[in-house]
Formats: sequence, structure tokens, C-alpha cells
Amino acid sequence: MKFRITPHSGHAAPAPPAHAIDALWERLGGSRDGMSFARVGPEISATWGEDAPASMERDERIELGRRAVLSILREVCETTPELELEWFAVGYHR
Repeated sequence: MKFRITPHSGHAAPAPPAHAIDALWERLGGSRDGMSFARVGPEISATWGEDAPASMERDERIELGRRAVLSILREVCETTPELELEWFAVGYHR
């Protein structure tokens, strides 16, 4: 499953600095915890090798993968003072 990491643009979200995706990409590298990452223009692509049971509904598997990406982002942001988790949005890439 593929997900996109983009600067958060929601109404209540804090505006991320222009360098936010660049700084995140520097910390993520190519892979981490079974997830592979690639820089694609102004966003980062995350590919999750799903471990979810086939009996799970597709939307449940998508949410499980999204949470896996968020967990990695949370870890990176907590250990990197210049990054804030709230700056980023994670969405399923169709």
C-alpha cells in the first residue's frame, strides 16, 4: 500500500515552514521499520508491506497502514526538535 506525506494544509493545522518536507526526508532516508520512502516532488511517498489479515476490510487495512506511517513520523518528529508532527498529513495514495 502506498501513502503520501504532504505538508498539512487543514484549516486548524499550523502552517509548516517551507523546508518541512526537506527536513523530514533527510531524517527518513530510504526505509525504516519495514516501510520504504521515496521523495516525489513536493511530497514523500511511503510504501507499506501490509501485514494485515486478508479478512480485514480494505478501509481497515488503509487505516492500519496510515497509522503505521504516522507512528514512524511521530518517532522522527519526537527525536528531531526542528520538526513537528502537526506539520504533516498522511493520506492513502490511490
